[in-house]
Amino acid sequence: MNENASGGTRRQGGKVAKTRFERECLSEYGEVFKTVCVDAAYYNFPRRDYLQGLADQVPDDFRFGFKVTDALTIKKFPNLDRFGAKAGQLNQDFLNADLFAAAFLKPCEEIREKVGVLMFEFSRFRPSDYEHGRDFVNDLDAFLGNVPKGWPYAIEMRNPHWLHEDYFGCLARHGVTHVFNSWDAMPPVSEQMALEGSRTNPSLCAARFLLKPGRKYEEALKTFQPYDKIKEPNPEARAAGAALVKEGVAAGGKRNTFIYVNNRLEGNALETITAMLESSGSG
Repeated sequence: MNENASGGTRRQGGKVAKTRFERECLSEYGEVFKTVCVDAAYYNFPRRDYLQGLADQVPDDFRFGFKVTDALTIKKFPNLDRFGAKAGQLNQDFLNADLFAAAFLKPCEEIREKVGVLMFEFSRFRPSDYEHGRDFVNDLDAFLGNVPKGWPYAIEMRNPHWLHEDYFGCLARHGVTHVFNSWDAMPPVSEQMALEGSRTNPSLCAARFLLKPGRKYEEALKTFQPYDKIKEPNPEARAAGAALVKEGVAAGGKRNTFIYVNNRLEGNALETITAMLESSGSG
């Protein structure tokens, strides 16, 4: 199992040694965990020197999970300040395979051996974006057919009713993984796991436990800060995570399983991961 959590900070004289923490936190993290989900790549195309700097801090068997830059996965830019003049406009680079290869994959080439999974996170589409889920699947099918082969691709959806056989079939044809994700408007991970065809890639599994279904992000912030302890155990999420670990073990080394846990699921990701591992018999 590969897992991820938000770690703590080292303190000196009661104060956070911020510079030292920022310089050494990943290397210390890599002494315990074997993967981390890099959200920074979601907001900007990654620079080669930035990626190499990450890779230089971790052991050879460490693997990164990268969220692919949203400049490729947003169909219409939200009205947010960070999008500037693009806010509210259609994205001309939505699912642009050439841009993805040049601006995302090319910088990753130097650290390719440490890339464990590349996750395309699609925010929830509105009816004005796609009238039917099959229309998105058609666009996704064309995109996946044009991207360079041999990379560990995965898709994370936020439209619960689009988790149907056409979607899973598309991913399976291209050897792409469905990301089991615990999110406010998504069904629990256990329900996603129970869907026929949801294991779209026998050699790669990915799951992100972010929020309890039905809970808004802002509510989770208020509920769980300062993330120093479990405040609300989530038995379903723990059982689902443990089940995915067991599946990976049963595959006998033929499947890589990446499980990422956020502090906003239960209050402290480290304790959540420990509970999942203990329940799976791997703790």
